[in-house]
Amino acid sequence: MQVKGHVVTAEKTYWLEHAWLGTHVEPGVALDAAADGRIAAVRTGVETPPPGAEILRGLTLPGLANAHSHAFHRALRSTVQVGSGTFWTWRDVMYKVAQNLTPDSYFALARAVYAEMALAGITNVGEFHYVHHAPGGAPYADPNAMGEALIEAAAAAGIRITLLDTAYLSAGFGEAPSPHQLRFSDGTAEAWAERASALKPREHALIGAAIHSVRAVPTAQLATVAAWAQERRAPLHVHLSEQTAENDACQAAHGRTPTQLLADHGVLGPRTTGVHNTHLTDADIALLGGTTTGTCMCPTTERDLADGIGPATRLQQAGSPLSLGSDSHAVIDLLEEARAMELNERLRSRTRGHWTANALLSAATAEGHAALGRPDAGRLEAGAPADFTTIALDSVRTAGAVPRLGAETAVFAASAADVRHTVVGGRHVVRDGAHTVVPDVPSALASAIAALRA
Repeated sequence: MQVKGHVVTAEKTYWLEHAWLGTHVEPGVALDAAADGRIAAVRTGVETPPPGAEILRGLTLPGLANAHSHAFHRALRSTVQVGSGTFWTWRDVMYKVAQNLTPDSYFALARAVYAEMALAGITNVGEFHYVHHAPGGAPYADPNAMGEALIEAAAAAGIRITLLDTAYLSAGFGEAPSPHQLRFSDGTAEAWAERASALKPREHALIGAAIHSVRAVPTAQLATVAAWAQERRAPLHVHLSEQTAENDACQAAHGRTPTQLLADHGVLGPRTTGVHNTHLTDADIALLGGTTTGTCMCPTTERDLADGIGPATRLQQAGSPLSLGSDSHAVIDLLEEARAMELNERLRSRTRGHWTANALLSAATAEGHAALGRPDAGRLEAGAPADFTTIALDSVRTAGAVPRLGAETAVFAASAADVRHTVVGGRHVVRDGAHTVVPDVPSALASAIAALRA
């Protein structure tokens, strides 16, 4: 069989008891994973496992894409749930954790976090990375030591990564970085671009760009970051209108919304993804949809931080593709993110059924991978990366459902705890609910987080 001009032979055959093929669930599917880590063939109507095939019982989906992650935020889980407060008080706690990160401690934490993602069926993560330098802002001997730690952590955990190297240059409109933010800043967008250009992609890792927010990159420097991404045809992400305070400050400084400001400086477009897109005007929605700028919703974080419910249905209807992320990792569960997007809209509108289960799974798979620069991923079809995950259909959450309604079961009943297998590049990373490389993920998380509190 020919795949992208190369002759491939099946290295391993997987027999999928049930498989979601984008529009429906098919029983009895044989999937051949080739030596190049891609799917060589998908055969339906295979009622019994072929000789020598690896049997995956349950519902197999394409690997999930976590389109928005801050790995070190995982250390905040539970700690920031004490008492009350706002996004801004939460941010103060986050800064304290960020100050304690080193390349070694970040590698240890990120490896454990990415292993937790693999256990949740995630095969690709978009890491929105802005902790670049040592405390105080001095560069490390390798100016990309922190980014390299994240890239190597993903490899060690067995998943793919798009490192979204982030320009974060100011504390607010016209304000110098605060002491906590000095290690985030390269000083200028030109200096950021020079450093980011030294990062190189590899088999499991792509390099993209991010604008932290309109408050964190001076207006005159937005175009520099956008041009860097454009020249490389790389993904470009940006936190957008997460908080009304940011909108108000942008209006005061520039007389326009953050979305309009980004449009004015060439930031919007089909390779750009706005993260959150929560507090938008009608004109903002039209701009995002009209430029096919994507939207990454992070419902578990948005509700945890009391951010609000973004207009996801209107954005999609306007032409903005939807993806999903776990952001601050209040939980790491892309099925919950998909479910929450629909259920949030039900609460807001008091009507049901804004997206089908197939559409929600597409946001968690194909659309998420596309937002991370891998438009060929997120599908169980020949030529796609052999990245997939299998969900149990016999757990206390999923038992009793009709298999042909597996998509509905996955989105509206299952959780990350129901993931039994995760395969990346045709090889098991999670088998029977256990990580094959990181033997004790809970202990790895506990020790990495404890080191940051010491």
